[in-house]
Amino acid sequence: MSAGAPAAAEGKDAGGLRAALGGLTTRGRSFLAAGVAAAVCAYVLGQGDLLRVGLLLAVLPLACVAVLYRTRYRVAGSRRLSPSRVPAGSEARVHLRMDNVSRLPTGLLMLQDHVPYVLGPRPRFVLDRVEAGGRREVSYRVRSDLRGRYPLGPLQLRLSDPFGMCELTRSFSAYDTLTVIPRTEALPPVRLAGEASGYGDGRQRSLALAGDDDIIPRSYRHGDDLRRVHWRSTARYGELMVRREEQPQRARCTVLLDTRRLAYQGAGPDSAFEWAVSGAASALVHMLGRGFAVRLLTDTGSSVPGEGADGFAGSTQESADSAGLMMDTLAVVDHSDGAGLSRSYDVLRGGNEGLLVAFFGDLDEEQAAVAARMRQRSGAAVAFVLDSGTWVTNGAVAGAVDERLRQLRESGWTALAVGPGVQLSDLWTQAARQRTETSGYSDSGTNGFSGGWS
Repeated sequence: MSAGAPAAAEGKDAGGLRAALGGLTTRGRSFLAAGVAAAVCAYVLGQGDLLRVGLLLAVLPLACVAVLYRTRYRVAGSRRLSPSRVPAGSEARVHLRMDNVSRLPTGLLMLQDHVPYVLGPRPRFVLDRVEAGGRREVSYRVRSDLRGRYPLGPLQLRLSDPFGMCELTRSFSAYDTLTVIPRTEALPPVRLAGEASGYGDGRQRSLALAGDDDIIPRSYRHGDDLRRVHWRSTARYGELMVRREEQPQRARCTVLLDTRRLAYQGAGPDSAFEWAVSGAASALVHMLGRGFAVRLLTDTGSSVPGEGADGFAGSTQESADSAGLMMDTLAVVDHSDGAGLSRSYDVLRGGNEGLLVAFFGDLDEEQAAVAARMRQRSGAAVAFVLDSGTWVTNGAVAGAVDERLRQLRESGWTALAVGPGVQLSDLWTQAARQRTETSGYSDSGTNGFSGGWS
């Protein structure tokens, strides 16, 4: 939940009386025009009674303008989103609060909040008289089937006189942002053959042997037991050093998302690209929940969130914070103009990636060969290949995809074709079954990862 900073709107506009006159409504302008016309006719015809009527018609809207212009009360407004991050297709509620911080009661107030059209119509509210020091709270709902970051605001306050002759608009300066993240799907906790059990579905510990010569010291961290301080290393390095008695390591997982524009056809919430983005989001949340240190990688070679060792998140941050950072990135991820996967392959060349889960678009022979080489630099690898052409025509998976799948499987990938309307949870289970049937061995990954994934 996020709260917009309170903003105040004063009754007296800096634009002066001219701006107030510009707030005359159609009724007010009509009264003013009728009054002027009646006064002119009364002067020409010499009718005193008609002149008095004309003056009354002309003075009434001008008096309303003067009253609104000289109004001195102040109103503070705030906005709160619940929640501020919502999956596509779900609703969020926006709470508006108006406080009269002046000593005078207000008149009739009309509120209008500016929201993008993709979130729905602009909400409008009418508030009755607000007493001095009083408050009013209203709320409305927003919903979007398209992921993204959408600004909410500014909030506009329209002041009106009791006769409806004049309306003045005051704008607040506060904005809020609603983040619509991709839909996620709960994945089954399947396991592959040869998986090791333990922390992050794979644990590796290195225990220090007895004796000062075998102890590997590290810098002191807040909360470390002072009994573990290694004084010889402290004197050597000039800072507190403690004995590193064990080094638990998380199993690693890299989620690769192919965003090349030429790899996908079609657009909209039901397109192949949106399925790939939602699939990557589901895999990230699932692997973080299983205790993995996870990194999001795109074909451009950029990793998210980029904190921790080699850009992996989860080992240096809370899993919820890590998932939030990556979800915010997936909320705004768009097509890249790149033509190949070479940049992501360069990032994976370190060979210390653990499990690799990839979501590919259309692959030609050259890019399939690059993807095949990625498997040689990682542990277990699972690829979901989307033939975007079938998503446009809503047809069966074309035969051209079978050749790419064969090429990936020959290099060690567990590769599956993705057709329109398929559920990732079903493919997740199918991938585990295929892995078990086709490999009678365990791929030894790095960081204690032993070919297992959950």
